[in-house]
Amino acid sequence: MSKTYVIAEIGINHNGDIDLAKQLIDKAKQSDCDAVKFQKRDIDVVYSQEELDTPRKSPFGTTTREQKNGIEFNILEFQELEKYSNDLGLDFIVSCWDWNSLDDVEDNLNVKYHKVASAMLTDKGFLEKLNDTGKPVIVSVGMATEEEIGAALNILDNVEYILACTSTYPTIPEEVNLKYITTLKNKYPNLKVGFSNHHNGLDACVGSIVLGSECVEFHITMDRTMYGSDQPASIEDADDLVAGIRKMELMVGDGIKKVYDSEKPIAEKLRKVNDIVG
Repeated sequence: MSKTYVIAEIGINHNGDIDLAKQLIDKAKQSDCDAVKFQKRDIDVVYSQEELDTPRKSPFGTTTREQKNGIEFNILEFQELEKYSNDLGLDFIVSCWDWNSLDDVEDNLNVKYHKVASAMLTDKGFLEKLNDTGKPVIVSVGMATEEEIGAALNILDNVEYILACTSTYPTIPEEVNLKYITTLKNKYPNLKVGFSNHHNGLDACVGSIVLGSECVEFHITMDRTMYGSDQPASIEDADDLVAGIRKMELMVGDGIKKVYDSEKPIAEKLRKVNDIVG
């Protein structure tokens, strides 16, 4: 089995603090992840002015606008984080939530992949704009119907991974639906299939490997009790998670029954008769 591509989703768990973002990048590296992923928004495009002006208490102020501004990095900070990640040998990925952010990322960064967040899967113009970048694409399918998934894939030119996903934070066990990985593999045999996790335990990600997940994405955090909407669905012990994924890769095997050399002395010791074959 080939090595699973593991993405540590930092997302907005950095809370607008570049030093915390670097700590999370370090944690991803130490845990043997392959990539880190961030999110980028132009808040004046993604949110209505009415919503931005609503009261909302946060470490950044008393309105939604102050909260949203507080957790966003500017493009120079993204450039610094991209270099920091690449210097550690980690791929750098960004989920853009609007056209302006996609332009900023394309003009100023060199991301490994563009990630289509589940919220952007039904935006035809955005998907067409992704095609213009020529970059490979990762798609998450949370909140999407089969019809919406099919329509999006018909638009996108460069999809490499499609990730089973449930967009609740955290996802309860009975809604994780790991078997949808198998459904995607059967329906889209030309694509690599993986799993985007919002469950707050390790078992969903590790279990996805048994079903042939080729990519695992999970939200990473230093502490689930920190401020932030994604923290409760994030993983603190990323090293244990990735170690579990790597061990499960070995345990899955190839599905071919064989008698291992390690078994043969046991058979000689325990079997007194073997006359059922030949």
